[in-house]
Amino acid sequence: MSKSFPNADTIHRYKLANGITVLVYENFSAETFVINGVMRGGAIAESAEKGGLSAFTAASLMRGTVTRSFDDIYEQLEAVGADLSFGSGRLLTSFSADALVEDIDLVLSLLADSLRVPTFPAVELEKVRGEIMTRLHMRANDTRSMAGLAFSELLYGDHPLGKPVSGHIETVATITQDDIVDFHRHVYGPDGMIITVVGAISAEDAVARIESALGDWHTPDRVALSAIGAVHRPDELVRTHVDMPDKSQSDIVLGLPGPLRSAPDYLDVRVANTILGVFGMFGRLGKNVREEKGLSYYVYSVLTGGLLPSPWTVRTGVAPHDVELAIDSIRAEIRRIQDEPVSADELADTQAYLTGSLPVSLETNDGLASIIEDLELYDLGLDYLDNYRDAIYTVSAERVQQAAQTYFSADEIAIAVAGPQRSS
Repeated sequence: MSKSFPNADTIHRYKLANGITVLVYENFSAETFVINGVMRGGAIAESAEKGGLSAFTAASLMRGTVTRSFDDIYEQLEAVGADLSFGSGRLLTSFSADALVEDIDLVLSLLADSLRVPTFPAVELEKVRGEIMTRLHMRANDTRSMAGLAFSELLYGDHPLGKPVSGHIETVATITQDDIVDFHRHVYGPDGMIITVVGAISAEDAVARIESALGDWHTPDRVALSAIGAVHRPDELVRTHVDMPDKSQSDIVLGLPGPLRSAPDYLDVRVANTILGVFGMFGRLGKNVREEKGLSYYVYSVLTGGLLPSPWTVRTGVAPHDVELAIDSIRAEIRRIQDEPVSADELADTQAYLTGSLPVSLETNDGLASIIEDLELYDLGLDYLDNYRDAIYTVSAERVQQAAQTYFSADEIAIAVAGPQRSS
């Protein structure tokens, strides 16, 4: 692979004294920059009774700080056309920012204020709560969302992966200002944080500015995250149905716990999943379930990967009377990729797709920052992109079949359906 892609020679890596890892990739093609960041601490750190607390906290960081009001923050961002946002996942809290490079000090000041000294004004928290509640009510009325929610609960049970990051209406309603203040004090902190900067700024300059904004941040009250329990695959087909009788469509999610991103056979299963439900018009699933049988409005498979065994899933939306036929057709395609080696043409086309799409993902500062962040987060190595093409082309039909047999199943699988209860 061309050395023009980010690698150990062009990605500058620094470790600040307070535990922040900074990655900088210089790109002077435009006078802009992007900052991405991740910090250990998300929904994994909240109790079931306070489900949604991590997401609520992240959504409230920019609602006011010790030095700026909510209006100040957004007026300053709008004045220079900059963006800054925060979000929470299961294991991580993330942030991103972009602006003209001449405004990097302002953006870093707003970022540091929001991370370090948010005040969580009560009146603003109620506005955030209202926005979250609106989304949760919308979720409860959406078959696709409810199928996904039911699937996670069915597959993972009481494991943190089984709980929605956004929480539930009844849990978000009980979250107090003190809960949010305590969560921020005990969960947020610099140690283990990764900050990636891509844009028209030298590595030395970028690190110096981040050091100035965040280098003296220390959080003595931060509490270590608890160990995460193991995830177990079902040993039989398990199924649930969310009855939504007023709907005209049913949505289906099938799947299993997937591999960690660091798994040695991750690329093997990625190729297998791409053939099954991604490539072209959603792979074999799209050809069989959607095109040939005309059953689905959409059908595709998703391989998440990550720091936790997030799910591998197949997702589809069908008319209620076609639910069973769609499930049978999907399970048949899962069996086929397990039982029969993929063809040489399928494999070659998929390898070309996976390697050919990489340069496209690196065309923007956002794309560059996202991929560079992943190299550090998943410990892939800064030369990963240089070796990616060869790694994909060494995946054989035998390795694809082995990966499908290891991670997929048609018979020991979780299935969730949301929509009207109709048998045929």
